[in-house]
Amino acid sequence: MEISMISYEDRAMTSSSISPVKKWVMRQYWRMQQSQSIISMGLLGSSLTLLLWPYVSWRFSDSCEESLCFNNSILGIPATYLGLLGIFTGLVLIVLCIGYLYDKVFSLWTAQRSVDFERNPFWTYALSPMFMMNMAMTAENLKRNSPNDAKIQEQMDWVLNYCKENADSEIWARTVQHWDKHISETPTFWFLDEEIMSKARSQKIEDED
Repeated sequence: MEISMISYEDRAMTSSSISPVKKWVMRQYWRMQQSQSIISMGLLGSSLTLLLWPYVSWRFSDSCEESLCFNNSILGIPATYLGLLGIFTGLVLIVLCIGYLYDKVFSLWTAQRSVDFERNPFWTYALSPMFMMNMAMTAENLKRNSPNDAKIQEQMDWVLNYCKENADSEIWARTVQHWDKHISETPTFWFLDEEIMSKARSQKIEDED
């Protein structure tokens, strides 16, 4: 049985019908996403620096005659470059300061994560196929290990029915069709029926090739 399971897994991994071109494109897209925050900060800092520069550039010119002027070079670096660098650095520090307040002082991320979980159906009432199978097997084991406990039997029947209701969904249809294609025909599991399996196989997945 163990050898068979390994064989199924290998087949599922190697016989995928995902186009290599699609995978390459999405891999590059994923890589761009990883650097998005750094690039965004750089672009934001550069844009704001160039927007603010016209209002303070006169203090870095040779014609500045006010008390607060920076028209001398430092270590051979023109004051203009130092001014631009100073504005950019100041803006980045402001962003980092806001991030620190967001994290350490107000701890807004805790509320954000809470809302994310509350709005995610798969953390509240819906079941992903893998989690559904694990829950069904756990419930079945409890039923068989407690044959004389009427309360356990009733509650585990409720859990199995809950799993069955969650099988009437597109995500289960995707899973069944993938298993049928890449492993072998998906069996009608003990907590399901032929009607659910037939519906899963016949459901049209719009974004599939």
